[in-house]
Amino acid sequence: MATVVLKRTGQKMPLVGFGLWKVTKDTCAETVFNAIKAGYRLLDGAGDYGNEKQAGEGVKKALAAGIVKREELFITSKLWNTFHAHDHVKALAKKQLSDWGLDYFDLYLVHFPISLKYVDPTHRYPPEWFGDDGKVYTQNTPLQETWKAMEELVDEGLAKNIGLSNCQGSLIIDLFRYARIEPAVLQIEHHPYLTQEPLVQLCKTFGIAVTGYSSFGPQSYVELGMAKGTSLFEHDVITSVAKSQGRSVTQILLRWATQRGIAVVPKSNNHDRLVQNLDCNTFDIPEADMKKISSLNIGLRLNDPAEIDPRLAIFA
Repeated sequence: MATVVLKRTGQKMPLVGFGLWKVTKDTCAETVFNAIKAGYRLLDGAGDYGNEKQAGEGVKKALAAGIVKREELFITSKLWNTFHAHDHVKALAKKQLSDWGLDYFDLYLVHFPISLKYVDPTHRYPPEWFGDDGKVYTQNTPLQETWKAMEELVDEGLAKNIGLSNCQGSLIIDLFRYARIEPAVLQIEHHPYLTQEPLVQLCKTFGIAVTGYSSFGPQSYVELGMAKGTSLFEHDVITSVAKSQGRSVTQILLRWATQRGIAVVPKSNNHDRLVQNLDCNTFDIPEADMKKISSLNIGLRLNDPAEIDPRLAIFA
């Protein structure tokens, strides 16, 4: 399995993982079990997805069946915005580990560089973006405080690696000024309509591995009613490359990323597509076609918190 080696720990993170975003609770356990059975070793979850208990059940079933050992899996989770205060970070990470039925995460990410007012998990979980009245309440917790608590998770063995998600260059550069443990991974929205090449280059310079989510662009948001722009599945450039390679459009979109060293975490509830996605690293796209795909960049960002509240314009 193709991997990327994480700088500080030397741990190997698979280049292709299974994403748990939008996987429904009632199917999650079986979907995770089937993904592991099909050969997936990286599972990308988050507290905000609301399905970590079910994902953990799928992992437990796979372990019990002898398909894998725990150390053969690479499990990622993320810290939600309402838990950025120092003392809330560890409490939330422990809750999430309990939900998964795990002793440690291989990777734990700050989901967004956005601090929102604390919501007690016993009151509402996952808390999402809003207070009980449907309004957004920010909280004045700096990333430096949150990151110190993230580092303590590593010290205590609750997370092997820590990282960031949805962060831009200026904040990453600032974090490097005070970080005792540098971020191992940055997870970003990444597809041919949003290539983010300067950010990817910055991460390469700093030795930060990059994971791309929403690899299929607008298609990733259809079921949420949030799709914008022309589907990459129907774009002439993508379909022509797929035809010339004898591959599916999803395999082309995933290989375009992994061929450039960027990990991907696609999700599928269809078993055949799940297997097909995992098989995206068994061929190479010609360099001329790689450039054609990259030239589709139009800066189309589909996951932008500014659309929830202008005070959350982290990509402005």
